[in-house]
Amino acid sequence: MQQPSDSGYWYPSGDKAWNGVDVLSALRRYRAAEVAMRRRTRTAMRMGETDLAALRFLLEAHERSQAVSPKDLAMHLGISTASTSTLIDRLVHTGHVERLPHPTDGRAVVLSVLPVSDAEVRTTMGEMHRRMINVTSSLSGEEATIIAAFLARMTHAIEGANVPIETTLFQPKTSRRSS
Repeated sequence: MQQPSDSGYWYPSGDKAWNGVDVLSALRRYRAAEVAMRRRTRTAMRMGETDLAALRFLLEAHERSQAVSPKDLAMHLGISTASTSTLIDRLVHTGHVERLPHPTDGRAVVLSVLPVSDAEVRTTMGEMHRRMINVTSSLSGEEATIIAAFLARMTHAIEGANVPIETTLFQPKTSRRSS
């Protein structure tokens, strides 16, 4: 059996394998930094992980002018309708979300994120997002394509062989085809 490397994992020897170990170590450091950032964000916003995921989904839907029902939110988060109801109550109580009458179905409601939530998210995460955009903006189109394709393959490796790799999603904006 191979002795553990400095990274704490066992890998075969050889330059290519060690390059892979370096990449995996960099991914672990990135993931640890991201987990710590999410923890700081949840603490700063006094929200749980599911609350933050719900808020992010609602903000993205708002950007697309897309109505979101409680059922849509439950399906996105993969939680029960009872848990979703409790989550929505919590977001309404904290002033992040409001329930509005559905525009065409008088019995249904849609969820609307309040402007204060968008401002709070931007204040809490704005500087970090600017730093990340600065890093990604410094990549050439070729570098961005290579990195995005690599991350798609890593995601595929982690999720399992039954998940298709969608490399077309990771082409630089200048070369994306419009639908």
